[in-house]
Amino acid sequence: MFEYELATLRRADLIREAEEYRLARAAKKAHRLLTHSQEPEGPVRRSRSSFTRAA
Repeated sequence: MFEYELATLRRADLIREAEEYRLARAAKKAHRLLTHSQEPEGPVRRSRSSFTRAA
């Protein structure tokens, strides 16, 4: 019976840790999206390869 109780407690701990991990990832993603949308747009650069010849 004691092993069952330990397993139940361990399972509850793992579920709690998984939820904390998911919340942390969601918060990080939301923060990244929020800060990315607030950044001023920089100059547009042409994506010309250094090996192409100019006309």
